[in-house]
Amino acid sequence: MDVVEILKALGDETRIRILNLLRQGPLCVCEMEDILQISQSNASRHLSRLKTADIIIAEKQAQWVYFAINTDLLARHPFVGIVLEQELNTIVKCQHDLSRLKKYKELGGGCEHIISLDE
Repeated sequence: MDVVEILKALGDETRIRILNLLRQGPLCVCEMEDILQISQSNASRHLSRLKTADIIIAEKQAQWVYFAINTDLLARHPFVGIVLEQELNTIVKCQHDLSRLKKYKELGGGCEHIISLDE
């Protein structure tokens, strides 16, 4: 993948927030929707852009598709991992998203058991 395309894909706040969550492990779209408070179509559009740039991979499990950070890309382009590990922790929205993810997981949330954090 062209480095320019990778940088373009990283140049969006929602995509950065998605990658921030995926640093913690694979997630499906429905989980990201509630944690990030975005629509399914918005999440899918951003996931598609990250997948096209080869930053994430998708794996179908039963009826759900789980997304994860592409570790092969991190090996080829270490700067991506550096950005994810060092810079995302400084973004307030990313910190908030990680708190919501933690709460979601503590409440037993997942694709098979969707939990709304805002109810």
